[in-house]
Amino acid sequence: MPRTPGPDTPLGQLADWIEYARTAGEPEHDAMTLATATRGGLPSARIVLCRGVDERGLRFFTNYDSRKGRELSDNPHAALVFHWAKLGRQARLEGAIERLAPEESDAYFQSRPRGHRLQAHASPQSQTIASLDVVKRRMAEVTAEFEGHDVPRPQYWGGFLFRPTAIEFWTKGADRVHERIRHERRGPTWFASRLAP
Repeated sequence: MPRTPGPDTPLGQLADWIEYARTAGEPEHDAMTLATATRGGLPSARIVLCRGVDERGLRFFTNYDSRKGRELSDNPHAALVFHWAKLGRQARLEGAIERLAPEESDAYFQSRPRGHRLQAHASPQSQTIASLDVVKRRMAEVTAEFEGHDVPRPQYWGGFLFRPTAIEFWTKGADRVHERIRHERRGPTWFASRLAP
């Protein structure tokens, strides 16, 4: 199992910032904007939840057939942004994406509330539907189908691992004199530089 990143690494600092945001009462402390692009470079962005940081990178989970899932399959590069308004902090990341091993996706899926697992079977995420009733009817069907049984992870649902090659930490300053520290990874080594606000 991957280890927790060391506190003196950029990933360790990011994990510390996320935890500090949680203890400070920052709403949605683990929410991050995920920006993807098509093979042709057309961008899109949405909010997803970070479900862990380890020495490899960051984990999040989704329907692989959703728009973001398809774009990440076609163009396995992305950018992430955390913004903690209450704390005056932001973290920006750039890097590559890969799917998590099925075993990791299975373990996380089984930790989710039962209703969330049923919804993964019921919703054709990002597909056009006539009305929300389509999903509600399908939710009722899968609820009945799995009554008294475990809800397995659908093969089209699982995790992604984001491996950052750059992480920038931004701290709000007076008169817009913000602190910006950028870390770039070259091979196994991180190099830090200070950017003008």
